[in-house]
Amino acid sequence: MRVAFVGKGGSGKTTLSALFARYVAARGGPVVAIDADINQHLGMALGMPQDALPRPMGAHLTEIKEYLRGDNPLISSAAAMVKTTPPGRGSRLLHPGDPDDPVHTRFSAITPDGPRLMVTGPFEETDLGVACYHSKVGAVELYLNHLVDGAGEYVVVDMTAGADSFASGLFTRFDLTFLVAEPTRQGVGVYRQYRDYAADFDVPVAVVGNKVHGPSDVAFLREHVGDDLLVCLEHSAAVRAMEQGRPFTLGDLEPAGMKALGTLLARLDAQEKDWWKFGQQAVEFHLRNARAWANRATGEDLAAQVDPGFVFGPTRVSLPR
Repeated sequence: MRVAFVGKGGSGKTTLSALFARYVAARGGPVVAIDADINQHLGMALGMPQDALPRPMGAHLTEIKEYLRGDNPLISSAAAMVKTTPPGRGSRLLHPGDPDDPVHTRFSAITPDGPRLMVTGPFEETDLGVACYHSKVGAVELYLNHLVDGAGEYVVVDMTAGADSFASGLFTRFDLTFLVAEPTRQGVGVYRQYRDYAADFDVPVAVVGNKVHGPSDVAFLREHVGDDLLVCLEHSAAVRAMEQGRPFTLGDLEPAGMKALGTLLARLDAQEKDWWKFGQQAVEFHLRNARAWANRATGEDLAAQVDPGFVFGPTRVSLPR
């Protein structure tokens, strides 16, 4: 299952992404945690030293594209691949539980509590003033387009703040989106924006109330987000210690926090995985991007990259070894 954590900047989505990834990994399944936020703090929240972070995917897009395109005859070169290019027959596919492919081998690292961390990477000096962060996040979209995840396997993505992911089809690449909202007008404002944008694309959204200080905060969130409110988390001394860099394990988390993480996992596990919809939306957004800019940028008609005979899903495809 793939889950995104989104929300207003400062809402705590990176912290919750890290806690959730740790919690799921503690239950034994493979977990890939991806930092797709421009601020790049997920590794730190997962207890990774700065000098142990993996190679950034966003700085090695050509290498990743070259591997993923494999022997797909519809893709002429890595240069002709864009962030929305869908897989087809001959493409190389990825699997969260198989870390031996070159993408996981070269661009991930195991964190102290088990999740495998991947990062898009920050802006480099040559990007300043001339590039947008979507050029980095495109690596995550390609990764998810070529990922075949099965039961008991999880990908947790810490997304950019606000509704920025709607600048691409990335927001449709998840089975479920957890929107982290503080009990403020700004927090629920981001929720409304995300809900309205997602409505036409059947994107499931569940709200996680954060930094809640009592029943009145819960009531405020319930008033503004209704039944989308899944669970609320109050202030945690253990989480604050983690954010300050002091030693932290899941065992330090208060019982209410552990119960909340369990609620998140139960909601994710209950979400139906719809490979048909995933494939349809992958093609839809690829064709949108082709018409809007990608045909012009590559000098090719990228609609020809769509393989009508390719079917998404682990029971319908074979993984290359």
